[in-house]
Amino acid sequence: MATVHLRIGDLVWGKLGRYPPWPGKVVSPPKDLKKPRGKKCHFVKFFGTEDHAWIKVEQLKPYHPHKEEMIKINKGKRFQQAVDAVEDFLKKAKGKEQNSESKGDSKGKKTSTKPLKILEEDDEDLSALKDPSEKDLTDSDPEPSTVERLGAGPGSGFKWESSPVKDDPHLHHFLLSQSEKPVSSLEPISKRLKIIEEDTITSIQAADSTAINGSIIPTDKRIGFLGLGLMGSGVVSNLLKMGHVVTVWNRTAEKQCDLFIQEGARLGRTPAEVVSMCDITFSCVSDPKAARDLVLGPSGVLQGIRPGKCYVEMSTVDPETITELSQVITSRGGRFLEAPVAGSQQLSNDGMLVIVAAGDRTVYEDCSSCFQAMGKTSFFLGEAGHAARMMLILNMVQGSFMATIAEGLTLAQATGQSQQTFLDILCQGQMASTFVDQKCQNILQGNFKPDYYLKHIQKDLRLAISMGDTANHPTPMAAAANEVYKRAKALDQSDNDMSAVYRAYIH
Repeated sequence: MATVHLRIGDLVWGKLGRYPPWPGKVVSPPKDLKKPRGKKCHFVKFFGTEDHAWIKVEQLKPYHPHKEEMIKINKGKRFQQAVDAVEDFLKKAKGKEQNSESKGDSKGKKTSTKPLKILEEDDEDLSALKDPSEKDLTDSDPEPSTVERLGAGPGSGFKWESSPVKDDPHLHHFLLSQSEKPVSSLEPISKRLKIIEEDTITSIQAADSTAINGSIIPTDKRIGFLGLGLMGSGVVSNLLKMGHVVTVWNRTAEKQCDLFIQEGARLGRTPAEVVSMCDITFSCVSDPKAARDLVLGPSGVLQGIRPGKCYVEMSTVDPETITELSQVITSRGGRFLEAPVAGSQQLSNDGMLVIVAAGDRTVYEDCSSCFQAMGKTSFFLGEAGHAARMMLILNMVQGSFMATIAEGLTLAQATGQSQQTFLDILCQGQMASTFVDQKCQNILQGNFKPDYYLKHIQKDLRLAISMGDTANHPTPMAAAANEVYKRAKALDQSDNDMSAVYRAYIH
């Protein structure tokens, strides 16, 4: 079989994970973007998007031999626009080639036509493919070492299992979301951390927070924070109280941001601006869609990420979303950590959250003073995705427990028992807790002011059930609780506290 050589300027089809093959061009990477270790890959700019990524050689095919094959299996609008961009590019390149030959003939000299050079010179015609930080390619750009793979026409060497792909509003970001993750740093962790080996997962428990007595030494790194909801507002307030330099952004800026600006925070106009201004940027939003939009949307985080910038996702989302966000951030040279929090608005205000982190361990260490300001303790669980799984399990248990408590209160009433006596007895037994006491007292008083939104706990139950399905593990208790919360949402309780699930039993 013939050997295929890929060089700078070659047009290719790039295949990434579950996404369709996409047309692109092999280019020189920015000087500050290192090649992933141990992987034979090329740096590819993709047509019709602003995306670029390191692509493994086994996931690359030459453009022309496979063009008809790819067009047959992919029918999306954005895909067709990308193919049209390639054809326009080729027409311009051909025109330059003909002009060059014409000039050579008129001078009586033999002109050597090299499509590779023409492609490089024409980069300026594809402004959508260029990154502001990347210099123009010239003939002086060094070629990467020759990479060989076997191929003898369409489908040889490896197979792609593709299916027609519907037009997707986020399709222009999919390539970055599948890029290779850089090797995690193995630098020693700080002495204050306690490491506990649990099978293949490392759990690192940080010392308790010293926010209460004010003995935190704030980091000298510039902190950004995106999302000033119930949880984020308390976190930012405590970061500022402990002396951190914080720049904030919120989707609805006026009310929330003004309060923190009065406390000394700076204002960022867009997520991209906050990330570009800060060393470490935290985000805390409502759900997976909001988390993706914040990173991938217009003027989003991805537009501000540069090598060395740190991004910490504190939202409670599914592990698949965390994997995607981790990969898009690291593909641009950024550093990623997930750090969802267990707690409520009150615990956030008090700086008593529990932080569950995973991802880049050095980022976890760099966030030490921030985590001490916002929480009473933190855990590091290993690679990205583990914290999302753990937090969904924790919230699944909490949500199911809250539904059971509400069921007990309403059953007591239905059978002629005193609800207050039920609570008094409950709080004297082994199930006694501040959580039980506060939630039950609020129910009895009819106070459902949100401390943790009902719609969010229902979202967490749904994601936990889906995670159980993926692992082929039954979650019947969570499934039953989820139905009760869905009933409460149908009764217009979404924006009340999770304890408003009580109303699903009395209507």
